[in-house]
Amino acid sequence: MAVRPVLKMGEPLLRQVAVAVQRFDAQLTELVADMNDTMRALSGAGLAAPQIGVSLRVVIFEVTSNPRYPDVAPIPYTVLVNPELTSLGDELEEGWEGCLSVPGLRGLVPRLRKLRYRGFDIEGKPIDRTVEGFHARVVQHEVDHLDGILYPQRMRDLRNFGFEEALVGRMTPMPE
Repeated sequence: MAVRPVLKMGEPLLRQVAVAVQRFDAQLTELVADMNDTMRALSGAGLAAPQIGVSLRVVIFEVTSNPRYPDVAPIPYTVLVNPELTSLGDELEEGWEGCLSVPGLRGLVPRLRKLRYRGFDIEGKPIDRTVEGFHARVVQHEVDHLDGILYPQRMRDLRNFGFEEALVGRMTPMPE
């Protein structure tokens, strides 16, 4: 399909709550194909539809052999439509995050360690998974985009926010 431009932090659409998907049709299939091409071209771990200018509640994610996340456990390719997250405990875990909409920067972000996510795949079939660690982090990061939230808004201390090259040596390995 096509690699689309990724909106950057400051774009108004990235601050809006995305609209629920109503139809699982050819337009949704095209959108997901473009999201997939864009995510892979930029070595992302995930992408939300608002990041490419489409205000729909659709995210994709996958981590296999990603140069941006070389030390994390694999996450299967997932298309998640109209996601709902449920906390499975209060335990938070801090980890370094980056974002295609906040290029070149990283920040230390607290996230739920364990959660359940539900939604639908690209054909409208239900998805229901319980995950933890990096998988849970990726899902939370992407679903935040659907609610108009970027990871810097989740940070506790902006001293742990900066350009990747300036943070080298300070960033601990990504959690597995």
